[in-house]
Amino acid sequence: MRRAFIAAATLILPVALSGGPAAAASQDTPLSVTAKVTSAQVAHAKHPATLVAQGPDDICNYTNRRPNLQRGSQGRAVQQAQCYLNEAIGTDLAEDGDFGRATRRTTRLFQECAEIAVDGRIGAQTWSFLSFWANQTDAPFDC
Repeated sequence: MRRAFIAAATLILPVALSGGPAAAASQDTPLSVTAKVTSAQVAHAKHPATLVAQGPDDICNYTNRRPNLQRGSQGRAVQQAQCYLNEAIGTDLAEDGDFGRATRRTTRLFQECAEIAVDGRIGAQTWSFLSFWANQTDAPFDC
C-alpha cells in the first residue's frame, strides 16, 4: 500500500512543482481566491488578512506556507510539519514549533519510510509526501 501512495505522490509532485493546476496559490493571491472564508470569521478576526486558509480535508491547520525547514527553524511551519509527521507515521512529536533533534530524527525516519532523499530537512519533496501521507484516511502508516 505504501508503494501505491508513493507512486501517486510521484505523479502529483511534478505537476504541483511545475505550476500546473495542482500548484498552490501564490503568497500574493487574495485570501478570498484561495479559500472560502465566512463573513463571521472575518468579523471576529483581529487581523482578517492573517486568516489561514486550509482545505477542509487538511488534518493539520497551523499554516499553509511550506518553506524549507531544517534544524534551528522555528514557527508555525515547523508546527505544521510536526503535526504532519505525527499523523503520517504515528509519532508523538511535540508540536512546539522548534525544529530540534527530535524533529530532525523523526523527519529522517519519515524520509526513510517514504523512500525519498534522507537528509533530515523538509523541502518541497518532503512537504509533498508529508501532506499526502498525513491526510490519508488510513494514516498513520507503519514504518
